[in-house]
Amino acid sequence: MEKISKIIKEIKGIDRAREEKAQQRLDLLTKPKGSLGRLEELAKKVVGITGVEKPKINQKAIIVMAGDHGVVEERVSAFPQEVTSQMVLNFINGGAGINVLARHVGARVVVVDMGVKTEPRIQNEKRQNFKNKKISYGTKNIAKGPAMTRNQAIDAIYAGIEVLEAEIRRGLDIVGTGEMGIGNTTVSSTIVAAITGKPVPMVTGWGTGIDEKTFQNKIKIIEKALAINKPNPSDPIDVLAKVGGFEIGGLVGVILAGAKARIPVVIDGFISSAAALVAFTLEPKIRYYLIASHLSVEAGHRILLEKIGLTPLFDFGMRLGEGTGAALGISIVEAAVKILTEMTSFEEAGVSRKVN
Repeated sequence: MEKISKIIKEIKGIDRAREEKAQQRLDLLTKPKGSLGRLEELAKKVVGITGVEKPKINQKAIIVMAGDHGVVEERVSAFPQEVTSQMVLNFINGGAGINVLARHVGARVVVVDMGVKTEPRIQNEKRQNFKNKKISYGTKNIAKGPAMTRNQAIDAIYAGIEVLEAEIRRGLDIVGTGEMGIGNTTVSSTIVAAITGKPVPMVTGWGTGIDEKTFQNKIKIIEKALAINKPNPSDPIDVLAKVGGFEIGGLVGVILAGAKARIPVVIDGFISSAAALVAFTLEPKIRYYLIASHLSVEAGHRILLEKIGLTPLFDFGMRLGEGTGAALGISIVEAAVKILTEMTSFEEAGVSRKVN
């Protein structure tokens, strides 16, 4: 916990002075003030996060954390557990949705095994963007007891920190979070219910497309997990350990390390946002470094984002995960930064200003 605590202490507030300078620049550009709306807000936010007057978004990465969940044995998902490891291979081979969108925005995809139940068979030549940080072969069933030990939760966060720090050494201007793990909407809903105190039906969605019977069972299993484990909402590590997942812990680490390094962190959908909620509960200043890409169709996502204080960039009815929303979000952030850094001012362009 020592390194995690050290990183949390090193997370500072954003650079308000540079934000103000960015706003002054935005107001001088060849457009009516504020006419580009949230693009202007985003550009200013990136300046505040990075502390750089004219930031560049060149080096981009999507970190996809993967892990299995013991709660799958309670029949809460429409897909079998082996899909987790199969999709890990798909990510590495470049055939998944996140690979397509990452290529589209020019981001590398880094796949991390945080707790897949099997050992993915990866060809040596494709290991460059694969990291083995396996804490264990899947979590325990939260309907019967804690998902993991407290030490394992800490190890998962620490692993995420290590992954992000390694990517920074490769060169990184912005990072997106993604995940893969059959059953992880169940544990994410449990995390959200535990921390926000909202009734389970309000924060539980349909995951990968379950039927009504499975949905009602999912609600009962989450309520049972909360009753058995009694996670402490004021202790996010306790919540993560008792009802979370290894990949969620890894994403917490990515978010903490990103904030410490003053790198914008674009979060994906419901599961990534559940990790952000854990990180935010550890250190509320985290929210200044987070950009919510989209609003998932998962029921608890809006509640979760409101708790952190984030407004999503778009609502496309997405629910795939993998970091797909984050990839699109990165493209919007990049566009916003280019408005600030490439657009000319009235004076530079020789354009007459608005008559008062």
